[in-house]
Amino acid sequence: MATPSTANRPTPERIFTLMNAFQNTEALKTGIELDVFTSIGEGANTSELLARKIGASERGLRILCDYLTIMGLLAKENGCYALTEESALFLDKRSPASLHAVTGFLASPWHKRNIEALTAAVRRGGTVGAEGDNSKPQDAVWVAFARSMAKLAVPAANFIAELIGAAEGKPSRVLDIAAGHGTYGITIANKNPNAKIVAVDWPSVLAVAEENAEAAGVSGRYTARPGSAFDTDLGSGYDFVLLTNIFHHFDIPTCEKLMRRVFAALKPGGKAVTLEFVPNEDRVTPPAAAAFSLNMLVGTDAGDAYTFSEYGKMFASAGFLKTTLHPVPGMPQQVLITGKPE
Repeated sequence: MATPSTANRPTPERIFTLMNAFQNTEALKTGIELDVFTSIGEGANTSELLARKIGASERGLRILCDYLTIMGLLAKENGCYALTEESALFLDKRSPASLHAVTGFLASPWHKRNIEALTAAVRRGGTVGAEGDNSKPQDAVWVAFARSMAKLAVPAANFIAELIGAAEGKPSRVLDIAAGHGTYGITIANKNPNAKIVAVDWPSVLAVAEENAEAAGVSGRYTARPGSAFDTDLGSGYDFVLLTNIFHHFDIPTCEKLMRRVFAALKPGGKAVTLEFVPNEDRVTPPAAAAFSLNMLVGTDAGDAYTFSEYGKMFASAGFLKTTLHPVPGMPQQVLITGKPE
């Protein structure tokens, strides 16, 4: 009797892989916490050498490094491990582009608690945690963000500075709303010696931004304005207002409320510069931007990843004119620029 063909039948492999995907998070986090990538980059390229350098078990490191190799973050040949181009750039602490600090936010207990409650969040239509209103202070969460995510912001910060012509050196007043680590405003100040930055965020978060401004040598042109972007005095007469990764925390009416405040703060002809995850109108592509809405479902009361047409309507309702979209090279986010009429 002929054996039925299974060539075109689906397999459960994808489901099995997805169900165990949490292992990838922990393996990467452990590799970073134990300095595995940096140690391999420094020459400890076998499990025995790693065990001596790190002070962990050889068996444990062999199994971890094999798993990281399967994940594509290490290469292995004749029992020796090597960094890939990707891990050498982003996971070796010696690299200027190292992102090892992001575990402090992206792999935080807060994130884990939120995603583990996804079923309840789907039923409710928003987070079931106690911290879903991001218009209120959440010092522990956002200080962790500011401490962990600055380097990840560098490519987009450089791109924004280029888009607004910072290197031209024109005198500029820049308002950085929800400044966090301050990287976006600080980058503009670094590239334009005639730019003055006003940063708005919660006091404990702004302390991190001020540290970074001091380290960058721009503290003399960096002013902290503590408080909520929704009710503190923002000032006026700005050439640019930066709105980086803030809109996705709120529903559309709240975003429109903020944009009306931004409109009032800008001088005639000034521009609002938004950095966001912007899915296509189908809301399932591109994958990284579209999937971000799940983070907002489990982490906020009403946030979302909004499409370009939705942003256009939000901005127009606040009085802004045409909005343009600019993909950030090599990153899953895009920059939206919209102007106040002259």
